[in-house]
Amino acid sequence: MRLLSWNVNGLRSVLDKELFAVFVEKYQPDVLCLQETKTRDKVDVRIPGYEEFWNHARKAGYAGTAVFTRIKPLNHAYGIGIPRHDEEGRVITLEFNNFFLVNVYVPNAKRDLSRLSYRTKEWDVDFLKYLRTLEKKKAVVFCGDLNVAHQEIDLSNPKANVKNHGFTPQERAGFDKIIEAGFIDTFREFEKAGGQYTWWSRFNNCRQRNIGWRIDYFCISSSLRRKLNKAFILDAVMGSDHCPVGIELNTH
Repeated sequence: MRLLSWNVNGLRSVLDKELFAVFVEKYQPDVLCLQETKTRDKVDVRIPGYEEFWNHARKAGYAGTAVFTRIKPLNHAYGIGIPRHDEEGRVITLEFNNFFLVNVYVPNAKRDLSRLSYRTKEWDVDFLKYLRTLEKKKAVVFCGDLNVAHQEIDLSNPKANVKNHGFTPQERAGFDKIIEAGFIDTFREFEKAGGQYTWWSRFNNCRQRNIGWRIDYFCISSSLRRKLNKAFILDAVMGSDHCPVGIELNTH
């Protein structure tokens, strides 16, 4: 089972560039999770054979998530059941036979850190509680743009970014708690070296120079580790300032 996740930074832009259909045809995901769709309604993306789930933000042109799956889920849900978190369309959960899949677009703390307290003291706490509640029923896979580089190895210039959004001690501690709760950062199970990123600033040719951050993840319950065949970053896929990430799970 191939699961892919991609922050498209505006789905209509990716569609207009005719990159989306080519991407799906080439990589053939069983499930594709998107973040930052920035749509207010369902978009005609023309992917035959996939069932679609959309969660839109109330604010136009902001946030939003979508999931496309060719494996029919048992159930689906939007949000995490807390109104102050759910108005931005940040979470979609699908239930499959052996696990829950959670697609998430975690709030950005913002450049001036004006949302840091909300992000770390409210969202991170409540989202982890949500994951652990699901895990009481069956294993969990969650993926998306988590808006944090967990360790120094996960960004090009860690020393210069300690006080910047996405690499503050508070945000990194939030990821620590995810790991302490037993979830596994799948990419680090296979790749221990640096220089592997999923987001690059659009300025100063950062992508061409590979000056980036790894802020997009697949994490899994520890009980699924034996079923994890691979985890990867598709850094050659263009169309967004993020690239897709993915995993392959043995579902038997």
